[in-house]
Amino acid sequence: MVLDILLIAVGALLLIVGLIGCVLPVLPGPPISFLSLILLQLSRWGDFSSRFLWMAAFLAIMVTVLDYLVPVWGTKRFGGTGKGIWGASIGLVVGFFFAPWGIVVGPFLGAFVGEMMAHDDSNRAIRAAFGSFVGIIAGVVLKLVVSGYFMWHFFKELFARAQI
Repeated sequence: MVLDILLIAVGALLLIVGLIGCVLPVLPGPPISFLSLILLQLSRWGDFSSRFLWMAAFLAIMVTVLDYLVPVWGTKRFGGTGKGIWGASIGLVVGFFFAPWGIVVGPFLGAFVGEMMAHDDSNRAIRAAFGSFVGIIAGVVLKLVVSGYFMWHFFKELFARAQI
């Protein structure tokens, strides 16, 4: 009983940390939120199917990977060229060292500089950089949706099985 309470409490804490990680780029939000499902499963109140847990793990991994690709896609979608995409990618890597703001500003500046090198057109460069920013926001929203989905399943399962 004490172990169950500890597992559930740590799981709930991981849900909060996971949500923070959706906005703070240093923490991988959805994988941390997924761990809460595993902890609940280890308690006597968790009864997830193995298929659900595998699908949730896959979803957490895919969203984490997409979070790195969406800013590059946004740059391309808003008219960025290869240099703008490379600039956004390099800006993202450099931005990691200046987290959390570097993760947002890095790809924006990288796409801008890359486009300025390619075309020397500030309007086009700003449009591509804005695409990078839109991609970052889309990644954050996607991570929040997935972590929220995990949170919903955590509490739904907990209250369905709890002997209160």
